[in-house]
Amino acid sequence: MHLAHQRGPLHDLPDSPEAYDAVLADVVEQALARITPEGNLEHPDCVDDIGDTSLGITSLLALAWQRGKDPRLPEAVARSLAFHLRERVYTEDNPGYPNLRLRNSGLPYARYVLESGAHPIGDWPSTVWALLQAVNILDAAEGLVADERRAELVELARGYWRWLTEATFFNPQEAGNQAIGCVVGGLMLARHLPPKEGESVRARALELYTDEIRAHRVRDRGALLPPEHGGAYDNNYGPISLSFLAQAHRISGEEIFAEDGDALARYLDARLTNGGFDNGGPRYSEQHSAFESVLGLRYFGARIGSDLGRYRGDSRWARHAAKADGGVDGHFAWMLVWQIQDTTRWHREPSPSAVRHQLRAGTVSVAFDGHMTPAVVEAAGTYYLPAAVNRQHGHGPVTDGFLLCRPMGEVRVRDIRADGLAAKLVTKPVVGRDHVLRHLRSLYVTDGTTLWVTVAVEHLDGTPYLLAGLPYATDDGDRVRRTAEAGGVTSAGPLRLTHPQAQGVDHFDARTEATQEQAAFALAADPRGYGNPDEGWRHLVTSTALEADPAPGAPEGLTVFAVRYGDGDGDTEFAPVFEATPNGLKVRTEAFTAVIGEVAGDSHGEPELTLLD
Repeated sequence: MHLAHQRGPLHDLPDSPEAYDAVLADVVEQALARITPEGNLEHPDCVDDIGDTSLGITSLLALAWQRGKDPRLPEAVARSLAFHLRERVYTEDNPGYPNLRLRNSGLPYARYVLESGAHPIGDWPSTVWALLQAVNILDAAEGLVADERRAELVELARGYWRWLTEATFFNPQEAGNQAIGCVVGGLMLARHLPPKEGESVRARALELYTDEIRAHRVRDRGALLPPEHGGAYDNNYGPISLSFLAQAHRISGEEIFAEDGDALARYLDARLTNGGFDNGGPRYSEQHSAFESVLGLRYFGARIGSDLGRYRGDSRWARHAAKADGGVDGHFAWMLVWQIQDTTRWHREPSPSAVRHQLRAGTVSVAFDGHMTPAVVEAAGTYYLPAAVNRQHGHGPVTDGFLLCRPMGEVRVRDIRADGLAAKLVTKPVVGRDHVLRHLRSLYVTDGTTLWVTVAVEHLDGTPYLLAGLPYATDDGDRVRRTAEAGGVTSAGPLRLTHPQAQGVDHFDARTEATQEQAAFALAADPRGYGNPDEGWRHLVTSTALEADPAPGAPEGLTVFAVRYGDGDGDTEFAPVFEATPNGLKVRTEAFTAVIGEVAGDSHGEPELTLLD
């Protein structure tokens, strides 16, 4: 089975002015065929996320008119704008909405579901979205929208802003993307208000960003990130937050948005595989956005000098939101407007700089978590997740059922590049059930096609093995499909692929069709679509796993594991040789020789690494 949402890299989408004009032309024809006598532009199948969607199509028509002056559009814009003002503006409190600070305020808001009391928790983001659609129309209103109607729209946008920032608690879902979107709405609205009021709204927007978003950032992998539904990053909403930061910087010029966008972009670049597959996040563990992410990935990819466009988006939403029949939906229409207006082009080359939480070269990449344990290993187009044993997750030696990968002290990293090879040495102190402190040294070396992993630790009793990953997905043309195979992996010691003996949601068998996201939600405390399924995934007891036994010939007192990923059919012999030398452990393979220095290799105790061809 193919993963539903991870499809083609976003930078494969044509983004020339001509390409965007063709997109708008298609939207125009769909809209003119759909518009009702009352002026409604909503998709007939739209039920939720509906309160701003007709207005969103109106904003696209306004942009299309601005670019091409199609004579059919002024009348359609007038009718559809009148429809929204007449039928989609609510001023009476939605029954059951729990996040009001001020009841019966009479301020306007947009509904997530039109039925009274049906799903009021979505009204806050829907009102943010409606505010953004409104300010986009205001930006294109000159010569298109009558002065009286424009004044009504300004008043509506002002009311949306006040409802979001006065009548309700700010950011009630703790969703960074929604909160930054609200700030963007305020910054854009400020430009359409009288100077004194506009400056007040701008100042309030910046204050909300500083005090309610930036001050509550969450640390992950060394980066401070806007919180998203209980976590630091989400595969769907994280890149959307990046787009909001891009727009905030574009329209305000405030350096704070550039700094925070750069930080989020570098974090995303580090966790993203070479092939664009990503996994993990507080709400959508392996779903991706598409057109909603383009602005941020393109804008900040250019700023940090890396190919963020390799991110696999969902091609069904390649240009705009769409329903099952492919018909345009106005949801998030402002993102299409902004990416058309932005002239940044894709940066298509990887960053040449070494990154602590990533090793990447050619078609090989390793993304590391905050403990510098592999979070995703990519080689030969196959993606390996951390495996699970006895409720412990990671990549490392297992002895007596205990996984040695969680650090008990400082984790040290050394990166080097030499003669076409890229290498990363990770050294961490770990403690087993015997309470013995050991130095765990993990060496990752790649030539851009093959990945060699060597793990050395002081002698382990019993029958230890290396937990070497859960084969989860593999590239299949423009798609990614599930897999339970570990083709092209060899080990210096015996290698086996095991599957859980027990059944149930807390035992993940890669041979089934269940996805990581589905399993995570099944184990999570919250219903699907809420909360943090990553917390649920951490309840996993066992999983499919690659297990590698120790390599022969390790120096006395050491247990060494050696695994090679991405070696095609495995025809090349893999028989690494290990030698204890005065300078440290020497590892000699068919492709390189490395010397892993002792942790106390210099006066500061930094690990040393020498790489020879």
